[in-house]
Amino acid sequence: MPGGLLTDLYELNMAASYLRRDMDGSATFSLYVRGLPKSRGFLVAAGLEACLDFLESFSFTDDELEALGGMGFDDRALADFSTLRFTGDVWAVPEGRVVYSEEPLLEVTAPVAVAQVVETMLLNQITLHTTLASKAARYVLAAEGRQLVDFAFRRTHGAEAAMAVARASALVGFAATSNVEAARRYGLTVAGTMAHSFVEAFPNEGEAFRAFAEDHPHRTTFLVDTYDTVGGVRAAIDTIRELALDGALGVRLDSGDLDALARSARTILDEAGLQEARIFASGGLDELEVHELVSAGAPVDAFGIGTQMGVSADAPYVDSVYKLVEYDDRPVMKLSSAKVSPPGRKQIWRRNDGEHADVLALRDEPGTSGSESLLEQVIRAGARITPASSIEESRVRFEGDLPHVPQKARRLSHPEHLVVAHSDALLALTEHTRDEAIRRSGTAR
Repeated sequence: MPGGLLTDLYELNMAASYLRRDMDGSATFSLYVRGLPKSRGFLVAAGLEACLDFLESFSFTDDELEALGGMGFDDRALADFSTLRFTGDVWAVPEGRVVYSEEPLLEVTAPVAVAQVVETMLLNQITLHTTLASKAARYVLAAEGRQLVDFAFRRTHGAEAAMAVARASALVGFAATSNVEAARRYGLTVAGTMAHSFVEAFPNEGEAFRAFAEDHPHRTTFLVDTYDTVGGVRAAIDTIRELALDGALGVRLDSGDLDALARSARTILDEAGLQEARIFASGGLDELEVHELVSAGAPVDAFGIGTQMGVSADAPYVDSVYKLVEYDDRPVMKLSSAKVSPPGRKQIWRRNDGEHADVLALRDEPGTSGSESLLEQVIRAGARITPASSIEESRVRFEGDLPHVPQKARRLSHPEHLVVAHSDALLALTEHTRDEAIRRSGTAR
């Protein structure tokens, strides 16, 4: 789907003016997060694949051009828009990598009109996916190896967001999703049990459990807290014995004192010889509650995570920006208070040999010995030059980065925000560009 209208009006206003004046100079825009939410010590890069798909297919259909004509754009503007395609270059941090504030997640270099128009969609996709992946990563830290399942579909802000949650959570290590379409689309494991309404629809709990087990004998997890949780666990055991069930068995706790109930359920299951039966907990859990249960030693084997992750409830967005840093080979920067944007095309150099340290540098600067570059070229002259990353490849990147995140940035409560160093060359260019911007503005320093 071309998607030329997936932008803000002011982008098209500017593009029409550029094109009318034959301003086709190459512009580089840098997309980064200006400052982290207070509850985040790091972010997980995500959304790149959606951005690349958008850029490769970017154009205006006849219907879209007709709609723009109805919005007031004249024939010259429509003719200019009709030939607009993305023919530029993109450098980006691969999905799954850990990043910090001020580090570009991607940089776009293209003729200024098209580089301007694609801003809105790139920000939309990077912001959504990075916000969700970063929230999901906190659950991974909290769970300390316990399985996590995405239950968020019904509470996300629309179906597109639900797909993004399923993908982003899988990217950082969630084992499964309840979202059937996401499982099909992305090749994920699908998981689900039953609702309280199913139990209530039968004359009693035992009959509900029996029906479910007969129909789904190889994926039988009983929701045991519809009426009395302890009684529900015993009813589940009776069903397991009656039908001689084996394989993957478990009980799900969805309300109440999950710590105490999990301990009671574990005792009853063990006494019945069902030591392999798993205990699954859900019920609007945030990552701090998961961490409390794990730290207390509650015998919970897996967690279903829904609303709190699906809307990233404590930090529903990141302060992402898309700033012009170079135009027609001239470095540029914004000087507004608290919104200074360092000029020039960038590279991020990272060292993980003991002391974690990132350096933001100019694109053509070499890294120091033992450092690796994070930004990779992914599009050249409008065409992808790297294959699409799989979710598994992204997960491997995340799992490789996470152990090197300093403990102070990994904290779930009051994490410390790391300061990314700027190279000497970037500092010098920033100072020079600031002076030049002040001179061009005609204001005294």
